[in-house]
Amino acid sequence: VQLQASGGGLVQVGGSLRLSCVASGLSFSSNALGWFRQAPGKEREFVAAISWSGGSTYYANSVRGRFTISRDNAKNTAYLQMNSLKPEDTATYLCASNYGVPSGGYYEGNEYDYWGQGTQVTVSS
Repeated sequence: VQLQASGGGLVQVGGSLRLSCVASGLSFSSNALGWFRQAPGKEREFVAAISWSGGSTYYANSVRGRFTISRDNAKNTAYLQMNSLKPEDTATYLCASNYGVPSGGYYEGNEYDYWGQGTQVTVSS
């Protein structure tokens, strides 16, 4: 199983980025997808998640209304559209997959089976 995250970069405050997570080696349409982030010296934190069908989405309070998670099961790809970026959004963003429905909830990183390598997002002020 591989999860390849991309789309990060350097952006100014208020700017936008769209991250992609391409999956291979798994039944993508049967997996929930989550985005997490980790800044230097900080713990990993939940950002957003989407159910296997795409019918349910979940967001951290810090990004709700600014970020949008989506998926295209035909392309084995999940997206994270990030708007109105702030300096505190600076982090390495990682995507993760969970088969079915995470029993402990979408917000818990330990519920996810596979992780990508991450893509760096830097928001400059």
